[in-house]
Amino acid sequence: MSVQGKNSTPSASHSVEGASTGLNVAVFDADVPAQLPPVFLIHGFASSIELNWIKSGWVAALNRAGRRVLSVDLPGHGQSTAPYDLDSYTPGKIRADLLQILTDQGVRPLQAGDLGSGVDLIGYSLGSRLAWEFGATQPELVRKMVLGGPNPKDPLAEFDLNAAQTFLNDGTPIADESTRWLLEMAQLIPSNDIFALLALIQAIKLEPFEPADAVPKMPILLVAGDLDERARSMDLLAQLNGKAEQYVIPGRTHNNAVTSREFKDAAIAFLAS
Repeated sequence: MSVQGKNSTPSASHSVEGASTGLNVAVFDADVPAQLPPVFLIHGFASSIELNWIKSGWVAALNRAGRRVLSVDLPGHGQSTAPYDLDSYTPGKIRADLLQILTDQGVRPLQAGDLGSGVDLIGYSLGSRLAWEFGATQPELVRKMVLGGPNPKDPLAEFDLNAAQTFLNDGTPIADESTRWLLEMAQLIPSNDIFALLALIQAIKLEPFEPADAVPKMPILLVAGDLDERARSMDLLAQLNGKAEQYVIPGRTHNNAVTSREFKDAAIAFLAS
């Protein structure tokens, strides 16, 4: 399935060993293409292509800059299917799906002198975690990365599943602030399947984020709002990479940094060469 809109084209059917993964993939082509690789967008927890990238203006801004845009609704999100089995949601399985999507879309390994080879990644929140690990494991494909709202610690791994399930069953208040915030965010979108998202969280707990275990070496731009704690902690990721640039957006939180024009401008400029 693909999202159809201005400048969008039907995406290749994404399958693994002949079986559909149920993932919604969208492709948006620029009117005047730049001689640069496509940009692959990976959204955050409880979001979607539509919320994270279209309504916030990212797709339009990237297309205006001549960039071909690839994007996916993660399993359990947006127009993708929402299975309840944990195997559909492990970060390793999701990264394998991302690799297959890029292969389906004709992304080629990086090659010196071939300006259209490889791919640039932009991830937000959970998408940043997935992009970090993808860049570390697929260095032959990823040219540059922009990670928004990145976190060296994974809040989903610390999510109190028991408290969330008890709250959903009988309304018992959730003591842990982060768990309460994540669940409230997930419930803001009526179309979200809460129990599928809880399956994703449980799967992520099986593979917690350890950024030092596999470090991407390509150029990285780390971005966060100054009212987001990630603006302080993302320096740990910069130190691991060794050459990452950091950009802090004044007056922005984790919830609204992704809509910032400053963020878009900084990302597009970083990926322009």
